Amino acid sequence: MRYLVTGGAGFIGSNFIRYIFNKYGDAAQVVNLDKLTYAGIRENLAEYEGAANYRFQQGDIANAEDVARAYEGVDGSGVDVVVNFAAETHVDRSLMEAGTFIETDVHGVLVLLEEARKHAPKLKRFIQISTDEVYGSIDTGSFKETDPLNPRNPYSASKAGGDRMAYAYAQTYGLPVIVTRASNNFGPWQYPEKLIPLFVTNAIDDLPLPLYGDGRNVRDWLYVEDHCAAIDFLIEHGTNSETYNIGGGNERENREITQRILERTGKPDTLIKRVADRQGHDRRYSIDMTKLESLGFRCETNFDEALEKTIRWYSENESWWRAIKERSAEFKAYYEKQYGTR
Repeated sequence: MRYLVTGGAGFIGSNFIRYIFNKYGDAAQVVNLDKLTYAGIRENLAEYEGAANYRFQQGDIANAEDVARAYEGVDGSGVDVVVNFAAETHVDRSLMEAGTFIETDVHGVLVLLEEARKHAPKLKRFIQISTDEVYGSIDTGSFKETDPLNPRNPYSASKAGGDRMAYAYAQTYGLPVIVTRASNNFGPWQYPEKLIPLFVTNAIDDLPLPLYGDGRNVRDWLYVEDHCAAIDFLIEHGTNSETYNIGGGNERENREITQRILERTGKPDTLIKRVADRQGHDRRYSIDMTKLESLGFRCETNFDEALEKTIRWYSENESWWRAIKERSAEFKAYYEKQYGTR
C-alpha cells in the first residue's frame, strides 16, 4: 500500500507512520508531507530517513504545488491512501489566532480533495481525521455519528468545516472518503502543550500544574496506538462516505488525570495551581463507539497501563521535551501568554 500521510511529523501522524511500518514493513510506502510548524518535529521519525519506502517532504497542505508533488508518491507511481492528520489542533491557540486554523483545517482540506479528484479512481481511500469536539458539549449520554454538529470554539469549528468539506466531495464527486472523529489522544511524542504531556513534564520539574476552573471537565482518553489501529482498520473495512467515532471508553475528569499524574510521578498535590477557566470551555465530551465496534474493532489498551507507559516515556525521553520547553522561544512565549496572567 502506498500512503500519503499529511502532518506526519506531528504527534498522531508520526505514531501512525511508525505503526504502519511496524505492521507492514517494506510492503508499505509512505510520503510524509508536513509544514513543520511548531508542533511538527521531523526527528520524530529519524529512524526512517533514507529508507527506500519513505520520503519526507516539507510542505503545506494549503499549497497546491506542494500537495501535487506529495500525491506522486515515494517513487512517482502515486498513492493509494491519503490520511490527513495535518491541522492546527490546540483549542487555546485557536482562541488567540483563529485565522490560521481556517487556513489549514478548512482550506487545506479543500486543496487535498481537489488533488484527490485528479487521482480518482485509482485512489482507494481518503481518510479525513476529525475530532469529537465537532459535536460540542454533552451533559448526559454520548454522541452518535448522526447527531448534529455544534462546535463551540474556533478549533472545533474549523475541524467541522474540513470534516463536512470531505463529506461533500464524497457526495459530489464520488471520492472514497471516510471521516473519523476521535476523542482526546495521549501517548508518546505529544507536544507538551496538551494536558497530559504538559502536566507530566511540569511535575517532573516540580513546576505548577495549571488546572482550569474546578477541574471537573470530562474528556474521553484514547491511547494513540489504539487510534492508529482504528484508522488502519477502517482503511481496510470502512465504508466510503461514512463517518466513524473512535473513542477510548475512558471518560475522566481533568482533576482525576491530574491526580494520577502526581501519584505516578511521586509529586505532591501542592503543585496543582487552579487557574481561570478557558473561554467557552466545553464541559463534557462523549462519543458512542457502536458503529465502529459493529465492524469488529475494539481498543486493546488498558487506560491505566497506557497512562503509566506514557509517563514513563516522558521520564525516559527528557532530552526530547526539554528541547521544546527549555530551548524553544516559541514555546516559552506561548506558555507565558497562556498562563502568565491566569
